[in-house]
Amino acid sequence: MEKELEFKEIITIIQKHRQNAYRKINEELVMMYYEIGQYLSKKVNAGEYGDGVISKIANKINEQYPTLNGFSKRGLYQMIQFYEIYKENQKVRTLLAQLSWTNNLLILRGTKTIEEKEFYIRLCIKNNYSSRELNRQIQSHYYERYLLSNGNALESLEPVVGEDDCPNTKLLDVYSLEFLDLPNNYKEKDLKSAIMSNLKDFILEIGKDFSFVGQEHRIQVGGRDFYIDLLFYNRAYSCLVAFELKIGEFEPEYLSKMNFYLEALDRQERKEGENPSVGIILCSSKNEAIVEYAQARSNTPTAISTYETKLIDKKLLQKKLVEYQKTFNDKD
Repeated sequence: MEKELEFKEIITIIQKHRQNAYRKINEELVMMYYEIGQYLSKKVNAGEYGDGVISKIANKINEQYPTLNGFSKRGLYQMIQFYEIYKENQKVRTLLAQLSWTNNLLILRGTKTIEEKEFYIRLCIKNNYSSRELNRQIQSHYYERYLLSNGNALESLEPVVGEDDCPNTKLLDVYSLEFLDLPNNYKEKDLKSAIMSNLKDFILEIGKDFSFVGQEHRIQVGGRDFYIDLLFYNRAYSCLVAFELKIGEFEPEYLSKMNFYLEALDRQERKEGENPSVGIILCSSKNEAIVEYAQARSNTPTAISTYETKLIDKKLLQKKLVEYQKTFNDKD
């Protein structure tokens, strides 16, 4: 038993240093691409290098280093763009080496403003996204949906290392569930079943701090059984999070039912040191006035969010964002 334990400790040491080595290699690669972009940018802007010269450089590099990827003519122009976008932003530039080159390129191609780029860089670092996960967040317009969510009915979480270091985690006002691939007509049980079949993608959408506890989670009150659609535990909140799924518009009675569930969870299942349970009611639509009235006298921490089963039009989200910012500025 002792020898087995020693072996496991050695494996842990090996894995730690391999990861450190990979991070160092990645850091050097990203900085190399940045420096090459810097060099080429200055030559191009000075009129010393044109399109033909860039092509020749790409060919020469590929001849000398045939196994080295990313040095096509297009790749060299991406390095120039990479340098030119971040050269004036020292704060963001220090973060670039924490991402793989592939993830840097996804952000470079998939975003427009420096604010959006910085958001995804910090989000990617915080959640350690794979390329697939990062691409999904960009394609589902997480940035716009995040800005439109003012912490929903709950205050956003306190950042772990400060707002300058990573985006806060919020309960979103609109969740994108396009990955469920639901038909045009579906029932509540179909929605629940599709989420269970795509649980990894669902957790990516709601946040990596969520850990799945169970579906149709049974609570017993007064000798009767009640069932919560989906129950999660959130490590950042340090609390249980109950999800209720609805295929129609939000109704006030949904909030009363959620309040009942949260009270039962807190009395029966909440552990010492944990925060009060949180509820999220996911509806296909909601009337803001009805939501405001329903929540006016409720102290229960419950967010009322909507979901979309198709990718949301980015232009529509941007239009809503402009309207939201105008309303916010008018209040000031």
